[in-house]
Amino acid sequence: MKLTKTLSLFTGAALLLCSSVALANRFADVQVSATPLKDNVYMLTGAGGNMAAVAAPQGVLLIDSQYAELAEKIRASLKTLSPAELTTLINTHMHGDHVGGNAALAAQADIIAHANVKTRLAGNANFDPAGLPKTTITEKTTINHFGVELVLEPMPASHTDGDLLIWFPAQNIVHMGDLMFQGRFPFVDTNNGGNVQQYIENTRYVISKIDERTQVIPGHGELTNKAGLQQELAMMEQTLALVTAAKQQGVSEAELIAKGLGDEFKAWHWNFITEERWIKTLYQAVP
Repeated sequence: MKLTKTLSLFTGAALLLCSSVALANRFADVQVSATPLKDNVYMLTGAGGNMAAVAAPQGVLLIDSQYAELAEKIRASLKTLSPAELTTLINTHMHGDHVGGNAALAAQADIIAHANVKTRLAGNANFDPAGLPKTTITEKTTINHFGVELVLEPMPASHTDGDLLIWFPAQNIVHMGDLMFQGRFPFVDTNNGGNVQQYIENTRYVISKIDERTQVIPGHGELTNKAGLQQELAMMEQTLALVTAAKQQGVSEAELIAKGLGDEFKAWHWNFITEERWIKTLYQAVP
């Protein structure tokens, strides 16, 4: 009995160690890359949500922080842009692939987010409190980072109930956070205040505010523009119309999933929001 218990404890410890090593190594091959946009504004990619940075000689501002395991790679990438310290971190919303590196990167910086983001993160026992937002907003707020103006605009609940758009008016850039999944079905997090129809309305709103030269940083996917956002909107409008018509005709969710949305929407399917999951999201959104 004692031997069995000892073996059980050893096995459990070994599994925990393997799990820890796997977590530590899951981003071993990830490279954090920076793409220059305009006036010391960059888009950064790695794993998780796309980031952006304003790399001024006096201090660096970062939008979103991806995962804690990537903190050193993110920090090293920022140092290639400016030798200055990170002074400000803005979170576009509360999901882990956008806030996971908060504490590791910005415990000494001002962390800014929608007030609902702080509320939700503070209620998460697994979130390091050193990464909680220090400045929260609920209305449109303008900040100036060493000559670069940013407008932080809280949006009606759509992806979550704590979404921010980040505008760079002079540079004609907008960081949309997860209010855009470029070329993919979007994630509408209804468990955290998300709403399909408002997601569509927010997309229409952004389109009305930008022009053909605007650089659009999506939460996930490639740097895009107004045309890319219009394609995203058309996909959402068309698939919602298909699901609405089917549900009104008495087609069940299971039947609709079996039938699918059609070949024209296959390319939007991806590993997180599959066609099946997008159909379920739309079906549940239709009254």
